[in-house]
Order: sequence, then C-alpha cells, then structure tokens
Amino acid sequence: MMTPIEDKKDEKIRTGMVQVSDGKSRPRAARLVLTMDAVCVQREACVPAPARDKSVPHARERMVQITRQKVGGLGLSIKGGAEHKLPILISKIYKDQAADQTGQLFVGDAVIKVNGEYITACKHDDAVNILRNAGDIVVLTVKHYRAATPFLQKQVPLMMGYVTRYVLGTDKLRPGAFEVRGARPHQTTGVIHAEDPASLSHWLKSISDNIVGLTNLQMKLFNRALPAGERIEYMGWVHEGVVSAAQPWQTYRPKFLVLKGTDVMLFDTPPMNITELTKCPEVLKVYQTMFRTVKESETVDWRQHCFLVQSGAGPGAGPGVGPGVGPGGAGPRYFSAETRQDLLRVEAAWTANIVNAVVRLGKKTFTVVHGGRAAGLTLDWTGGFSLSEGTPGAPPVWSYRFSQLRGSSDDGKSKLKLHFQDAETKLIETKELECQILQSLLFCMHAFLTAKVASVDPAFLASIQQSN
Repeated sequence: MMTPIEDKKDEKIRTGMVQVSDGKSRPRAARLVLTMDAVCVQREACVPAPARDKSVPHARERMVQITRQKVGGLGLSIKGGAEHKLPILISKIYKDQAADQTGQLFVGDAVIKVNGEYITACKHDDAVNILRNAGDIVVLTVKHYRAATPFLQKQVPLMMGYVTRYVLGTDKLRPGAFEVRGARPHQTTGVIHAEDPASLSHWLKSISDNIVGLTNLQMKLFNRALPAGERIEYMGWVHEGVVSAAQPWQTYRPKFLVLKGTDVMLFDTPPMNITELTKCPEVLKVYQTMFRTVKESETVDWRQHCFLVQSGAGPGAGPGVGPGVGPGGAGPRYFSAETRQDLLRVEAAWTANIVNAVVRLGKKTFTVVHGGRAAGLTLDWTGGFSLSEGTPGAPPVWSYRFSQLRGSSDDGKSKLKLHFQDAETKLIETKELECQILQSLLFCMHAFLTAKVASVDPAFLASIQQSN
C-alpha cells in the first residue's frame, strides 16, 4: 500500500499547510513537506470520477465486501490519516485485483469502517495495519468524496538550490511569501505563501539550513578530488545586477558563485561534477579582484545584503556591469545575497580564499617605471615590498615590510605613490612609480595586505594599532 510522506522527527521531516501560486493566479491550499534533500508541494488534484461511478449513491455510506487475494492482497492503496487532517482515502485501485473485481470501490472513496470498526480517527500507519490484519474476507464501509482526491506532488531537490523572497529578476520582495528554486532553471516550487510571519521565518530558516548543509556536503566531495591548493571555500547562489541600454533600471540574474584556490568562478548553473567544475565560463583571480560590502545607505534599489566585485585583470576578465555602468564597462559589478547571513558567509569565505591564494602565490612582480627607468615591483608574502632594476637576481634598490606601509595615493591612471615609514628614523619615505596596469597592482596590494591582517601577523597588527 502506498504511504505518503509523514512528519517523523527522527527523519527530520517537516510538514505544514500553505498557499501556493504561480505568482499570477490566486493561491491554492497545499501541503508543504520538507525533507533533508527536497521540498515537496502537495496539492489536491481534481480527478474526474470514472464513468461507472455514476451509479454509485454518493449521498450515503456503502458496505463493500472484498476477498483478499494471495498475490496483491486487497488490491488498493490508501492515503490520508488523522495526522494529515484527512480521512483515509482510497488513492489507487489496481486493475483486475480484489478491490477492482468488486466493481463497487472507487478512487476518492473514504474508508469509514473496517469490519464494522470505525477508523476515521486513525493515523495513516494504523489504518494500513488494520487493513493488513483484517482477515481474508474484509467488509469496508465507504463514502465517496468527489473533492477528496489524491494529492499531486511537485518536488524540488535542495542540492545546490536556493530559497528566495524576491520576484525572479527584480528587487521586488514578496510579502509573506517565498520560492524554492533548484539547481536547474525549470525546478521551482512556485510561490509559497506562509500563514504568518513566524511560519514564514521558520520555513525560510529550515529550508536554508538544509540547502547549506547539502551544498557544503557537495563542496567536501569536490575537495576530496582536488589538490590542497585548489580547495573550495564557498559555493552558493548570488544575484548580479545588470543595467542595459534598453532599460533605465537594474534587473538581476542568478549566478552560482564558487571560490576555489586562487579563482573566483561564476556559473549560470551549478557544476555537478569535477568535469563541469573545470568548464567555468567566467574565472577571475581573487588576488586581482576587489570585494566590498555595500552599506545600506549605498544600495541602488530595494535589494539588501549587497556587495561589489571589481576585477583589475584587464580585458577578458568578464563584463563589468553594475550600477551606472553600461555593457562592457570596467566598473564594479553589483551583487545581492539573499540574507545578511549569506552575505557574511560570502565575505568570510572570500577573505579565507585571499589568504590561501596569497600564501600559495608567494610573490607577484609588476613591471613599473621608477625614476624614469624600467623596474620590477615585487610583493612577497614573507618579505614585503621590494623594487629591483637591471638583471634578475640583482639586489633590490629598496625594500620594506608590509607593516611599514603607511598609505598610498594614485591618479587613477598609472601613477602611484607608496608611503613607507623608515624602521630606524621613523620618517615617512615616499616612492613614486608608474604602472600601466595600475588597478591590477592596487588590487593585488590590497589582497596581500588583507591576507596579512587575516592571518594575524603580529608586526602588522602592531603597526596598525600604533598608527591609530
């Protein structure tokens, strides 16, 4: 006999009544079932009664005798039960088996008695056991409920999915409602309307927790197959704001963000295996990319929990779209996370990725002009800043630890001034440079300094405290 999903605490399953719509039509009542790996929307389907049902006297109870068969038993399945606030309903009758042979039982019949004993207050499992143990000759007292037909089920897997309160592609927040979307575009629950704010909050947290748990599990599986230096720190959905010439406002497109090794990876659909992971359509280097959270006073629309990402890697790094930036521009890209907790997770993972990337990189040298001569400015994780001229391996013209940097200034084009404090005299010494890829150099400097702070470099922290 078929058994519907039930609310069993040991399986961490939660059920509840909600309203569901497609976002346009009037919401309809449904049952929402949350398991560890999926969300299932169950709603009643209007299934027309069979033609032979026209002769059944619907207005009164009927007694039907069934002779159990050795193969197939009673030949029917049931759904419903007291825990679902539904009668025990016949949900399926198997062709040519015992129930079908009576010609008097139909899908939609509610079983009221079994061998004269009421089962209207029984839970589903209890009703199943009563029917199984009712003997070879079973007398069912039934009544047909045309509206009490089986539930249709729509299931959305949570692995690498997301839950959102926003209307897809916009900054419009749905009042008292949300939508669960799977890893693939066609996977959606529709719009789910909660009964009250407390229920909404509970559903959102429960679903989000399951999604994070499953996504983290997938991340661990990926990491087992990846070298130590290519470890994934974060996987999850964000939404990128896009401004096009065709419209004055910003729309949003979902992007699956992966922070792996030295890479910032953006997918249109999540990678399901290592092969798909290696075919990312857009990859940025984290040590050449700036990340900044957007203050509430700086948001461009009703979307909250936003951040900016700007790459200094030059052409080919990807479209620089963001507020006030047209297609192909070089400005910062504007992203929105669903909740503040999601934003904090992205920020923490980004910092961890920068530390890992910088330590793995070790050093990075940029071609610059110093005093009218070509030179190489090296950022070294252990040594700090150094400038070399002439042949490779020659002693540096000057060098400073990261903790000696007191500030910098630039003209936004190619000229840069670095202000260092001499370790002995305590005087500020300014070094003037020119670099054709200035933005990339600045972002890389920021990455090295961020890594030093995040890795709790005592000398660096002490210098920060002294300067404050």
